[in-house]
Amino acid sequence: MKNRLPRETISIVTTLEDLAQLADYSLMDRLNCDPDANAGGNDHAPRQVFTGHYVPVDPTPIEAPDYVAHSQDLFQELGFADSMAQSADFVRVFSGDLSSVPEPMRKVGWACGYALSIYGTEYNQQCPFQTGNGYGDGRAISVLEAVINGRRWEMQLKGAGRTPYCRGADGRAVLRSSVREFLAQEHMHALGVPTSRSLSLYVSTTEKVKRPWYSEGSRSLNPDRLISEPVAISTRVAPSFIRVGQVELFARRARNKAHPRAMEELEKIVLHLIDREYGDVIDHKLDIEKKVVLLAREFRSRLTSLVANWIRVGYCQGNFNSDNCAVGGFTLDYGPFGFCEVFNPLYQPWTGGGHHFSFLNQPAAAERNFQMFCSALRPLLTAHQDCLWQLDEIRSDFSKVMQAQMEAMWAAKLGLDAFHADLFSELETLMVQTPVDYTIFFRELSTVPDDIGPLKKSFYKELNSTGALRSLKQEAASERMEKRWSAWLAKWQRLTGIGSLTDANSLPSRSREELSNQMKLVNPKYSMREWFVAPAYQQASKGNYAPLRELQQVMTQPYAEQSKAIEGKYYRLKPSRLFEVGGLSHYSCSS
Repeated sequence: MKNRLPRETISIVTTLEDLAQLADYSLMDRLNCDPDANAGGNDHAPRQVFTGHYVPVDPTPIEAPDYVAHSQDLFQELGFADSMAQSADFVRVFSGDLSSVPEPMRKVGWACGYALSIYGTEYNQQCPFQTGNGYGDGRAISVLEAVINGRRWEMQLKGAGRTPYCRGADGRAVLRSSVREFLAQEHMHALGVPTSRSLSLYVSTTEKVKRPWYSEGSRSLNPDRLISEPVAISTRVAPSFIRVGQVELFARRARNKAHPRAMEELEKIVLHLIDREYGDVIDHKLDIEKKVVLLAREFRSRLTSLVANWIRVGYCQGNFNSDNCAVGGFTLDYGPFGFCEVFNPLYQPWTGGGHHFSFLNQPAAAERNFQMFCSALRPLLTAHQDCLWQLDEIRSDFSKVMQAQMEAMWAAKLGLDAFHADLFSELETLMVQTPVDYTIFFRELSTVPDDIGPLKKSFYKELNSTGALRSLKQEAASERMEKRWSAWLAKWQRLTGIGSLTDANSLPSRSREELSNQMKLVNPKYSMREWFVAPAYQQASKGNYAPLRELQQVMTQPYAEQSKAIEGKYYRLKPSRLFEVGGLSHYSCSS
């Protein structure tokens, strides 16, 4: 290996053979395999899985794969040569064909089961067996664990075919949803939000599947037609893909004494989780009960920080069930997600999501997932009353920790040293009543304007419009709103310590440039709006990947002042004609 050479001189990993030497399959080597599984991975029909942590599954390759994109940033972090993304053997593996992988890579992947709880309520009825034993990775198959530069990474193919958890579906992902997830993961990473990452994206040039989707311009709430779409496989990468729902599954079995090894399997998955995600902060020499308490505390810290970051950048998960909640404390499963444009506390991109997973209710949804996680840990502490008490205290303090994270986040977005409740409450009301574009408003505020002129770039209703049909009553209301905005801005200026250029008695305590630079680090300029993404995946389906790659470049530099041409194209309000259009303003979970 060449890992002693300077990284800027030569890549550590230049071939698939190099990558194979870094393989280290901790999950399959240390956890329990489903005893009913086919060791060779030929296990593609839906069935109940009663025990074990994983099922060996052989991915189903997509036909005639074509390179679409890869993450140059992640390749650089991993020490991969960019040329690998289009090399024949790399394309073959990461489009689902493990038949010829070099040793010690393995020719079989794995899928895992998990339980489902929605906003703190356990569910079984969506499982075809009505038992919950059919939930799990229905089309996501992990194919490699590797230790790279001292860090463990798991590589998982999404859309790699059926597994025992497929619940009768085809196990495929279409290019449309794959493009969304590929772009979103790297955009979120560039925003500074913990997330799974995107490695590569390949599309079949011959294989298609049918999915419900929207007619062009449709304002239907749900898809109104069935369309044929090209299938794709994206590879997502994370330290692990262990979810709250996974721990829940083994806890339920332990509580119900579902089989003789149920408690052992719960203990093993929790210890494995700690090793994979918290090994740097939890001493491996501690007793398990102490590890469990520390795990709960550390996960609470990560989860509250994560959700505050989501809201900071305008992200709404849309479907924040426990099976979509990574215990590593990062964003996972980009299904019906969206980025808030017109500010609305109840913004929800998914037609089936409801208010409980809406934009500003995400802290409450996170608390429900955390409560389910703590409940899943309790069976490991039944003989240790003091540890149970500590766990309950950690659980009950979630809302207090979450509130502190939220207040610190809002203060940072506003350039304040401390959260000011009245100022924020007034702002929230104004943003709803005007209304404003969430990303553009905070970025324009970050220029530290002296009047509300620059802020109006974010207004979806022009305050000083004087169209001939406007009534005197409307004009008066507009003037009142403008005065309210001006009063708020003056108050904000005083609280930030910059004063006002129009106030001779104002004594700035810090420069506007200093404050602006600080605020621009937390308020991005570019946000991944769905009406940018749709043309990219539409063109990609025709074999034109240039729009997708341009969008990838823009969205991986979300805080940067990019060219005037890019600014004109991507830093603007949503056109009125696109409001309420299916697939752009809202979408179903079909993918």
